[in-house]
Amino acid sequence: MMIYLKDIPLPDAQSRFEQALKDADLWKVLDIEKIILDENATGQVLVEPVWAKISSPQYHGAAMDGFALRSETTDNAMPTAPVILEYGDQAVYVDTGDPLPIWANAVIPIEDVEPLDEKNQISADARHPQQIRIRKGVPPWSHVRSMGEDIVATQLVLPAGHVLRPVDLGAIAASGHAHLMVARQPKVAILPTGSELVPIGEDLQVGEIIEYNSLVLAAQVNSWGGKAVRFEIIPDEFQSIRDEVERAAEEFDLILLNAGSSAGSEDYSARVVESLGELLVHGVAVRPGHPVILGMIHGKRTVPIIGVPGYPVSAAMTGEIFVEPLLARWLGRRQYEPVIIKARLTRKITSPAGDDDFVRVAVGKVGDRLLAAPLARGAGVITSLVRADGLALLPRGSQGLPAGAEVEVRLYRSFRELERTIFAIGSHDISLDLIAQYLALRDRRLASANVGSLGGLLALRRKETHLAGSHLLDPDSGEYNLPYIYEYLPNVSLVVITLVHRQQGLIVLPGNPKGLQSLEDLPREDIRFINRQRGAGTRVLLDYQLGLLGIDKGSIQGYNLEEYTHLAVAAAVASGKADCGLGISAAAQALNLEFLPLFKERYDLIIPKENFTGSLLAPLLDVINNHSFRQAVSSLPGYDVTNMGKLVVEI
Repeated sequence: MMIYLKDIPLPDAQSRFEQALKDADLWKVLDIEKIILDENATGQVLVEPVWAKISSPQYHGAAMDGFALRSETTDNAMPTAPVILEYGDQAVYVDTGDPLPIWANAVIPIEDVEPLDEKNQISADARHPQQIRIRKGVPPWSHVRSMGEDIVATQLVLPAGHVLRPVDLGAIAASGHAHLMVARQPKVAILPTGSELVPIGEDLQVGEIIEYNSLVLAAQVNSWGGKAVRFEIIPDEFQSIRDEVERAAEEFDLILLNAGSSAGSEDYSARVVESLGELLVHGVAVRPGHPVILGMIHGKRTVPIIGVPGYPVSAAMTGEIFVEPLLARWLGRRQYEPVIIKARLTRKITSPAGDDDFVRVAVGKVGDRLLAAPLARGAGVITSLVRADGLALLPRGSQGLPAGAEVEVRLYRSFRELERTIFAIGSHDISLDLIAQYLALRDRRLASANVGSLGGLLALRRKETHLAGSHLLDPDSGEYNLPYIYEYLPNVSLVVITLVHRQQGLIVLPGNPKGLQSLEDLPREDIRFINRQRGAGTRVLLDYQLGLLGIDKGSIQGYNLEEYTHLAVAAAVASGKADCGLGISAAAQALNLEFLPLFKERYDLIIPKENFTGSLLAPLLDVINNHSFRQAVSSLPGYDVTNMGKLVVEI
């Protein structure tokens, strides 16, 4: 049977799912459990409020080592006219935590007392003297922990719906409880499907993919209070998938079926759901995450099922959008509410008109402005979520936003982290990844957006970055960066320092099967090239060299195919998408490719003077001058650190 994928708006999908859960009496706390109060209670959710059975403390207790007494007996004590009290009748010794005698209302610290013997001399027994001499008065209830100071019997200690923290356990114990009533943790089955998938740790063959979506989904479920169980990989065979889903429905509260959904007859997820129950939603108008399935399995018991897209980012986003709210409902707690800030986009982004578009962004504070730099948007780019500081939502109908537009960003990080983040926009270099590693040990983060050298200069002009990496070659002068700086950043106070010199060359497959020797081979009919994006220093270098050689760009197959980093160029070659690309040696080595060195270039950091002299970038400048860091960079193939940190110009 052909099942057609039909996207519906996100609110409509959520509404259908919620109504089906209500109809099945599943839109509530699933079950209540009585558990022992111990360290394992952390993270559980209270379904009943905790009322104090006893007060804490249950008595008036000494807060310091000293003597318990009635404060009024010390009223007239002065350094020149001390008061003497009889031990036993008027004062008794107490250790910290001891109950006060019923007649006492204060404690005087032992260091403020002169113990006396029967001869009115300083007593050798400071704790049990005959008398004590006091030279200053003690106010009522000084150095006393009053009964109920912390908790008073019958008071509310914690409300229902509270997620238990370690400190909460102590308060519950102090209030006289040994057991708790909590929501049962929902059991979630995660079923990965796909004949191309292999378990983590196994060697990969061409066409195989490591299965890690279930790992991410399970970690999400556990962090949200559920109990996840990862099933073994199920091959793409309808009956096998159906049998495992049917088995899971007998034991689990929720099934996450991680299988790609499509409009064709091989859409196993939709077919399985229809064969076992009811298909509520087959496609949601949200990016990333389009082919989401929502349904109900009707067997011995009714169990909701979510068909999770196969792409890693879509899978993770499906968890955040659909799974977390459902678990919150089942646990009786509030949904996760991220911190939302407003930030300005650093570049234009487009968006499908009919979709709610969740854009991954890096966030930085430059001056007094919060800025959001869009990251890679592919649904398979899991590292974009790792690098993301938050998500900017572009609601359906917007079709995108221009650079400088204000967006709401749902933060993944704390605001404190943003304030110690160094924002770098410009050309990509592997040494920046090393800098990020060293900065992590110096209470700084490096958040970077790879938009090319020229894009970095434009970001500096708009005051949208703390620094920019650049390696723009000027065809007329042969100078790097400076002519472009004077053109695009006039009247801006800047410091330009060299980070590295590095080799650029052709990245080719091992053994160089096409026998490439130089750029003059690129126009050959059997050569497919992969280029860098417009504005990238590598592309400027390529165009400059092609001009010297008199080679027409239009004669090169793939000249208009673009990637945004050296590693992406290397990946295109390794995958067979291209036969070669211009890039750096370290990128070739990273993917076990061959490198044909052609040119040496200078890669600079361009830093506004106000940032260069500020405290935020001080650790970065320290890293550049660090011997260990220089050694790490020099070990990269094709890198020369001789002039690292050298001042090129101060404008």
